[in-house]
Amino acid sequence: MFLEIEETLDNTNKSYDYIVIGGGAIGAATTYYLAKSCANVALLEEHDLNTAASGRNAGSLHGQIQYEPFEELGLVWAKNFLPGLAILADSQKIWQSLSKELDCDLEVSRNGGLMIAQTSLNMKHLAEKVALENSIGIESVLLTQSELHEKARYISAKMVGASFCPIEGKANPLLVAPAFVRKARNLGATIQTKTKVIEIRKKNTFYEIVTPTSIFTCNKLIITANAGIPALARFLNKKIPISDVPVQVSVTEQIEKFVHHLIYFTTEKLTLKQANSGSLLIGGGWPARTDDSGKISLNPDSLRANLRVALKVVPSIADIKVIRTWVGVGNGTPDHNPIIDELDEYPGVYIGMYPYMGFTAAPLMGELLSELAMTGKTMRDISMFSMDRFN
Repeated sequence: MFLEIEETLDNTNKSYDYIVIGGGAIGAATTYYLAKSCANVALLEEHDLNTAASGRNAGSLHGQIQYEPFEELGLVWAKNFLPGLAILADSQKIWQSLSKELDCDLEVSRNGGLMIAQTSLNMKHLAEKVALENSIGIESVLLTQSELHEKARYISAKMVGASFCPIEGKANPLLVAPAFVRKARNLGATIQTKTKVIEIRKKNTFYEIVTPTSIFTCNKLIITANAGIPALARFLNKKIPISDVPVQVSVTEQIEKFVHHLIYFTTEKLTLKQANSGSLLIGGGWPARTDDSGKISLNPDSLRANLRVALKVVPSIADIKVIRTWVGVGNGTPDHNPIIDELDEYPGVYIGMYPYMGFTAAPLMGELLSELAMTGKTMRDISMFSMDRFN
């Protein structure tokens, strides 16, 4: 389901107290929370709403340290990531009641996530990871081989155990950003799609947002455009290290429900879950193909590898047909922590993004960014998410 947007006419008001650039889940949530506080706010999106990372992900609601960076970057990194992990955990609390607040069934389920271990070394790493998660109040537990197969009998008998994170789950990524925007419009927000920003200019105490056909002005500017943030920040003489990696996800035919958890694998890239429709969603960050011109397309080698790993973990899916594979976007920061900050040289300009798992973080990120823009501070300590750490 996509939200139909009425184009803003050239003779309408283009002066706002707040402008949000970026129509994904975080930008939509920020716009909603600003409008909920009676702010005069507009959302500008270059394309259509929810067409990049927020709408192309598989809808996972994450709540644990991911195994690949934990193994690659080590225990010190994982400890430094805990504030970012706490953002996910606290955003999960908002997800519990978000469908009711937005008057839309977002298909949220939170049955927990299983990170499957193939070796005893994997189990050792999971034990260290679980201890860190427990240290900030996430009640993850280790499962022995027998406990794993009692909880999820479809997992291969070759697997030696798992960790279980009870707060994880899934939602429908096609519904979330449009639901935030619909509510924001009902509260008076202006939404303008197909509006490319070609320049940002500081004028005394306000900012001009220049598009090919119009100039918008605002007192406060919140940039949430994920992969578009570095280019927009260059208008303000700021270099922000955000990576942009195309990845792909596959969906199967509809079958009887048997996977009730979000499944990961320690040894190779995998996420697997089952939608309400019965289709399995299979991903895990396998790269799509990019040609010399920058055009992105499906990578058959990644598809074969992804399905091979899925079969290794869940052998019973061997005869299930894959009906579609699509390319999504993975945006990251060097340390995997989010960015929530005001530009020192440009007071009133704020940057907000959560790497890789921004869909999960979107509700809380929206609250924090709107609070920061309206008051200049947040009740939560966000100092560790400053861009100064990249200097």
